[in-house]
Amino acid sequence: HSVTCVLYTCQPSVYRTRQEIHRLHGNIRRTSILSRRKIIMNQSHRRLVLPLLSVLLLTASAVVADSSLTLTRQGAIGGEQRLVSPGGVFQLGLFPVANGTKWFLGIWFTVSPPAVVWVANRGRPLSALSSGMVMLSGRGDLVLLVTARDNETVWSSNSSAAASAAVAQLHDNGNLVLASEAGAVVWQSFEHPTNTFISEMRTGRDLRTGAEWSLSSWRDADDPSAGDFRYDMDASGSPELHIWREGRKTYRTGPWNGVRFSGIPEMTTFEDMFEFRFTDTADEVSYGYRDRAGSPPSRVVLNESGVMQRKVWDRATGAWNTFWSGPRDQCDSYGLCGAFGVCNVVDAIVCSCVRGFRQRSPAEWRMRDASGGCARRTPLRCGGDDSDGFYAVRGVKLPETHGSSVDAGASLEECGRRCLSNCNCTAYAASDIRGGGAGTGCIQWFGELMDTRFVDGGQDLFVRLALSDLGKYICNSLFLFKSASCMYV
Repeated sequence: HSVTCVLYTCQPSVYRTRQEIHRLHGNIRRTSILSRRKIIMNQSHRRLVLPLLSVLLLTASAVVADSSLTLTRQGAIGGEQRLVSPGGVFQLGLFPVANGTKWFLGIWFTVSPPAVVWVANRGRPLSALSSGMVMLSGRGDLVLLVTARDNETVWSSNSSAAASAAVAQLHDNGNLVLASEAGAVVWQSFEHPTNTFISEMRTGRDLRTGAEWSLSSWRDADDPSAGDFRYDMDASGSPELHIWREGRKTYRTGPWNGVRFSGIPEMTTFEDMFEFRFTDTADEVSYGYRDRAGSPPSRVVLNESGVMQRKVWDRATGAWNTFWSGPRDQCDSYGLCGAFGVCNVVDAIVCSCVRGFRQRSPAEWRMRDASGGCARRTPLRCGGDDSDGFYAVRGVKLPETHGSSVDAGASLEECGRRCLSNCNCTAYAASDIRGGGAGTGCIQWFGELMDTRFVDGGQDLFVRLALSDLGKYICNSLFLFKSASCMYV
């Protein structure tokens, strides 16, 4: 005979019928009222309940550190009850928005309840706190029921696993996990992110199953339903992260270069707090991070305005400090300077053309619309002893890599030779800067170079030009390739 306890309630039997669900919800409402108002209980139950109530009142702050606190088919939570992680770091329960007129099932940091990191019923809010009940269904799904609407299911985990879940537990990393009786993971919230990813989560793609781990913004501050913005991984070419607004790309991080994303040099300034993890294999392309030991809580949020923000909890002030935002300025707006344009935020006119290119529409550029980009001054010769060379654009966020080719095993010198031998190759760069110097590995671009900007600590991009466009710069700023040999001059 086992008794499963959830916060404020112990339930010794399995609830399966509609009548039993109604009775369970009644128990939840009564215990919630007791914890808040201490109303007088029925005399026949007073001797049994008062000892338990006195203990519960001591822990009514809802920070429960009992590592055995789980939800099984013998129990449920509702009202002000919480499912709490073993160390009390995270809580799961119902939270209000819009002045308490809408209620959602979510997970939040205990130190900062407004910092909600996951929401279940994003598009189907409850109208009242007392109407919601969370339990494991007969088939092992975690469900949110509306008791006021005849136990209608407004959200379900809908696990596709062969084994059904027997227990739900919120871990100290914020992951809500449903597990079978044998301990196998049936479903987990980390595989279904909303607008936030936290330590040990990942964003990216499973290339075997097609599963995608992406973020979508809230509609607004009082509406956690899916908003206009999405944050996902583009795995075509050298992988990088993009923000989209209703099908239109608005921002990209630049490709991963072994240390950080090419367009986020700030990452190196807080690597003492976070361990960055990038996976690029035949099975998976993903990015995540892990808080280093002793580091404060952190989160990365796609807000309702379409801005990614890395926030870190300041224990001294009890507030979230923003360590990084992207897009950070106008040069981070995708495609601002068009194809073969480059953006420099410190210039009075931020857009210019890469050497060897000219404004495609001077009239549009005069009106500060550079989105039409730049056109090549001299066609590439492609072949022969006096064909083409490369102009080095120093210190940039590398252009968009969708459709590029990557060879991590090639040297940078070999990369240049390959590019010169391919008439469709327009630029190349190192794919890995971990070894210092010019870097190793090879990214090649074919076609237009889009969304290039100058950044502190940026990389070198070698743009292919006709020799006549290189001029005097050939002596100090390019790799020159002739026949099959290479020299740096």
